[in-house]
Amino acid sequence: MAEADIVVRGARIRGRPEDRKYDVYIQDGRIESIRGHPSPGHGEHEIEARGRLLMPAFFNMHFHLDSVLTMGDPRFNESGTLWEGIEIWAERKKRLTVDEMLERVTKAVKWMVAYGTLWLRTHADTTEKTLTTVRGLIEARERLKDLMWIQVTAFPQDGILTDPENAELLEKAAEMGVDNIGMIPHNEYTRFDGAKSVEVAFDIAQKYDKDIDGHVDETDDPWSRNLEVVARETIRRGYQGRVAAGHVTASHSWDPVYRDRVFKLAARARVSIVPNPLINIHLQGRFDGYPKRRGMAPIKVALSKGVNVALGHDCIMDPWYPLGVGDMLQALFMAVHVDQMMGYQELKQSLDLITINAAKIWHIEDDYGVSEGKTANLVLLKGRTEIDALRLMGPPLYVIKEGRIVADNTGGTSRVLFEGRWEELDFSQISE
Repeated sequence: MAEADIVVRGARIRGRPEDRKYDVYIQDGRIESIRGHPSPGHGEHEIEARGRLLMPAFFNMHFHLDSVLTMGDPRFNESGTLWEGIEIWAERKKRLTVDEMLERVTKAVKWMVAYGTLWLRTHADTTEKTLTTVRGLIEARERLKDLMWIQVTAFPQDGILTDPENAELLEKAAEMGVDNIGMIPHNEYTRFDGAKSVEVAFDIAQKYDKDIDGHVDETDDPWSRNLEVVARETIRRGYQGRVAAGHVTASHSWDPVYRDRVFKLAARARVSIVPNPLINIHLQGRFDGYPKRRGMAPIKVALSKGVNVALGHDCIMDPWYPLGVGDMLQALFMAVHVDQMMGYQELKQSLDLITINAAKIWHIEDDYGVSEGKTANLVLLKGRTEIDALRLMGPPLYVIKEGRIVADNTGGTSRVLFEGRWEELDFSQISE
């Protein structure tokens, strides 16, 4: 008789000695036991790891599902700039429907699951006045929950105070059941409006008991200094540990003395920073000649000041970013190059940026990881070490969600289990 639903045999486990292999027994959705390899027990389904790395599955802590896979509609972004992307999206979002959004979102989520992501935080544009984005993404959250956990953040793309209706729409989204409240203070008309918009976002978040996740200082302007306002409000309102600041690209251009002070303040407020390396390195520095600024929040500096940092992928094939398949190892690969995190231990520890650091923002760190008794949300990677994981990238061999195999990349194709059936995925821009 089988001892477990699944046994992963001969795996290396991150955080344990690299010269040891383990058999991981999964039963009823949880890791029942971890035994030295080889062990005599067996499972209904046996996976031969052959020394490959078994890790907890990945997080994507900043994304825009509402615009995913809209590249070229109504037109392509020929300049490749943030501003042209915003203009294109302003045209495209007028034609949004829940059904067409769900079709795109479902396709993208399947891609991301195949590449090992089981947790995704998406932003829904609440300045789209019909709130089709909010309705569609809340429905996607429910429809796709067997594949992925999705959080929806109400995101005032065009600002909170730039239109008299925008604050009302943001609160309406809270009433509709979003998970988090967003902001974009650098996109308000003045720095004073920016500070006020932070207060408005916190007011709504407190009223509905929601976490905060804002686009903060997503600019090259060294005088964009809204993170300090976010940190101040976090402390003032007792919201420590419940706030994330996305992008924070201006921090790359801040004076080092000012950066030191604000990062320490963010650490005290337990405000997490979420860079988006693929998008930040491509969209920022557009006003610069050569040399160009890297335009990504300095991850190593933030970590050294005690700030929690996790990564987002941000976009896949939309008006702002023409590439991507949803591989968080690809986002991490960009991050370690841009921020020169190339020391041996730095590379090994960098995987925290898409795993345990993000689990803290999601508030599931106590049930996250490869340990006995924890929920079995796992990826078996192609590589045998953390360095190999980054060097080889690509989809994991298997993705396991709550003790079920939901993605299998072992047969020369990528397959996901959706609504009880295995589906083969096509990652091409144009289908056959």
